Amino acid sequence: MELTQLETFLAVAEEKSFSRAAVRLHRTQPAISQVIRKLEEDVGEVLFDRAARDGALTAAGRLLHEYALRMLALRREASSALGELKSLERGSLQLAANEYTCMYLLPALDAFCRDYPHVSVAVHRMLASHIPDELNLRTVELGVISYRPDPEQFRTIAVYGDSLEFIVGPHHALARATHVSIADLGKQRFVAHNVASPLRRKVIEAFQRYRTPLNMPIELPTIEAIKRFVAMGNGVALVPHLTVAHELEAGDVVRIPVDELELRRVLRLVHRRQATLSYAAQAFIESLRALARQQGPPFYFHVDPAEPTPESRGQKKPEKAGYRNPTGDV
Repeated sequence: MELTQLETFLAVAEEKSFSRAAVRLHRTQPAISQVIRKLEEDVGEVLFDRAARDGALTAAGRLLHEYALRMLALRREASSALGELKSLERGSLQLAANEYTCMYLLPALDAFCRDYPHVSVAVHRMLASHIPDELNLRTVELGVISYRPDPEQFRTIAVYGDSLEFIVGPHHALARATHVSIADLGKQRFVAHNVASPLRRKVIEAFQRYRTPLNMPIELPTIEAIKRFVAMGNGVALVPHLTVAHELEAGDVVRIPVDELELRRVLRLVHRRQATLSYAAQAFIESLRALARQQGPPFYFHVDPAEPTPESRGQKKPEKAGYRNPTGDV
């Protein structure tokens, strides 16, 4: 049973005539009769009372008439919904980020939600190391991470540049210092994040390289807790600038440059290389590009040059302008 058959069936039922239905559908009467015969063969029932002059429906015809109306209405509804999805009058955006990278997403999501208020957005908090696996499982469509995943499987866009900040409370003994050396930090009590990360390894390696003890007697589960604990006068900490910008501006904590700890991070938007992105995801990527153009550094939009290009894979370069073939990076 095909929808075109049902359309013809409904036309005959509504016009109560094969000939009038043929005129309405711009087809010949024999063609209309053939479609109805085929439909009757498919359902195994006679649908029209051929003896009646008004094209009356049989009992089977009346039953099918109800379902045919519902099926064609459902098709119109589906077509309308797809149109709304394409025009971003509906849809959903599924993102993954850890506690740190969620902070980057806030201004990006603010701009996106203002432009597309009918698209629902869900940010799933997870460890950055788990995000590529979740992308492969289709749990989320886009992720934000601070490292390069396998370029054969994933496409990444560098979207934000951040740095590591050494912070102390406003009443700490080092609060008035213009800068310190890593050697000056050997006796400090560091408040650390209790989740292992590449950044934590780099900090540990830096202290080892300069033969300086790194005392981490306190470990807390969130960056928010670390900032508040340091602001209360309990130890010192190393946190991403993105996560502490508000506290620095408010004077809740103080930033002190450490020459040997000039560690910078790049946040990257990532998705499966072979993924067909939803309209919502494509719009979000364009929102990030616009944000970089409007705000400038530390926001930017740069497709990672380390990734394979279509030419290197022996594929034809896409002709369509836009995200899939960027005309220029911000």
